[in-house]
Amino acid sequence: IFSDVYNGTVTFLPLEKNNEGKYQIKKCNIYQIQLTHIKDEEWSVSIVAPFPEDWFSDGIAYPKLSWLGNELLSKLAKWSVEQKPSEFKSTLSLISVAKYSKVYQELKEKYKAMVKVWPEVTDPEKFVYEDVAIATYLLILWEEERKEKELTKKQSFVDLGCGNGLLVHILNNEGHSGRGIDVRRRKIWDMYGPETHLEESTIMPGDSHLFPDTDWLIGNHSDELTPWIPVIAARSSYSCCYFVLPCCFFDFHGKYSRRQSKKTQYREYLDFVAQVGFVCGFHVEEDCLRIPSTKRVCLIGKSRTYPPTDCAVIDKQITQYINNRQTCAAVTCDGRVGFNHKEHSGGVCKETDSELPENETAGTIWMPGFQPREKVEQIRNCASLPRDFVDYVVLSVANLLLNATPQKSCSNMHSGDRNTWNQGESLSLKEVAEHLNKETLKRLKSEYGGLQTLLKNNHQVFEVLNGRVHIRDWRKEKPSRKNKPDVKRRLSAEAFKTRLCWFFIHHPDGCSLPSESCPYAHGTEELRQSQIIKKKKHI
Repeated sequence: IFSDVYNGTVTFLPLEKNNEGKYQIKKCNIYQIQLTHIKDEEWSVSIVAPFPEDWFSDGIAYPKLSWLGNELLSKLAKWSVEQKPSEFKSTLSLISVAKYSKVYQELKEKYKAMVKVWPEVTDPEKFVYEDVAIATYLLILWEEERKEKELTKKQSFVDLGCGNGLLVHILNNEGHSGRGIDVRRRKIWDMYGPETHLEESTIMPGDSHLFPDTDWLIGNHSDELTPWIPVIAARSSYSCCYFVLPCCFFDFHGKYSRRQSKKTQYREYLDFVAQVGFVCGFHVEEDCLRIPSTKRVCLIGKSRTYPPTDCAVIDKQITQYINNRQTCAAVTCDGRVGFNHKEHSGGVCKETDSELPENETAGTIWMPGFQPREKVEQIRNCASLPRDFVDYVVLSVANLLLNATPQKSCSNMHSGDRNTWNQGESLSLKEVAEHLNKETLKRLKSEYGGLQTLLKNNHQVFEVLNGRVHIRDWRKEKPSRKNKPDVKRRLSAEAFKTRLCWFFIHHPDGCSLPSESCPYAHGTEELRQSQIIKKKKHI
């Protein structure tokens, strides 16, 4: 990093090791932040990337170029004028940043091939490099722990709700014995090999899911298991530690309900999960990870606040705390509900007709009625909505945007004049929602992401940036970068002209692009059979 105070610039020069172990500047990813004084108290901040056409993004160390302009620039402007202290710890406050950077680069290079073979529908760059970053953090944290406690053997672990299992795969490969457990098997599990230990099983908080021989429990976006992980760690053994990275907000018995309006929901939930750790007798530490996610605060419990002789006292304290969180006992219990007073579950509501997973009995479950993740994942990302309903919403929103601004005198696009093509106005998601009827909104709210997800799914027509909806102008779309992953480049080529152009059919000015430049078909005569569908049939 080069700082030029006189000219108000900070230049970032990324360094990477070559095959000879020497550092070289990665020229394509140089960028500069400049602060310029306009007049009086007016300043401007800008970001310049001298080689935008060659920019490389891995989602972690090298963000997308659009992120620098659309996200970072606005954040810099905001941070420059706001005076409130941050409600979170600084990034990587519990470990050495220098060591983290070194290990991360090594692991990124070691596991980068996973991006090319990623079989899941999720974004490979985000998930691969995020798990590499989390693994890096844990490896350094555990290395420091071994030094502090003078341990020679590497720590063992269990990842509860391990998802794609990549974190488990990396930790196993780096010499840590452990396994991942998830209610649903993923396609990528078959690619890891026998050295990676993954189990498909439902986890019910109870006596049958304790891990007395495990050093660390991991909850990486573990959803409904998140508040239970400190409890499971505390009851597994006195030496068991935990690491949780909360994402979705869950209480012990279901969705988390806000109790304080003065905090953000995220901050309030983190405080709740930290409080669970304190009640379980842990010294709870908080840190921010360096990952491409808005939910990047982790909570760590690696030491106890009580001596081993007080385990029974702490256990009763945990039970009482869980019971106090369970509001159904005071609010919704009726004749169908009884109470289970057995160990770990005194006073907890028990639905007498609730089903338990195989090999579980009511006496071993700490909270009967706990709802684990469903084995078959429900598709609620608007992809399963009826096509006619989606088409109706798309057309309604498009007409709303087109009519929100006075119609320009525009020639018909089919005649070739595209200089007056009407892109319409941009509106906030809230403004768009206000123009849709209640029945439509109700149907959208049953899907994850609702209206925003539906509009983003229809990216041929819309662009959603910073909470505002725009009609997409394909003339402004940049051509594919030459360093675009082979898989994405191949899929783009295979999808060319396999769908009709929405603008050609519905936009009053037609498509903004000539037929030969548009990736979509201008009429049925241009339609190609999808090669992607053909391949799926042969799998």
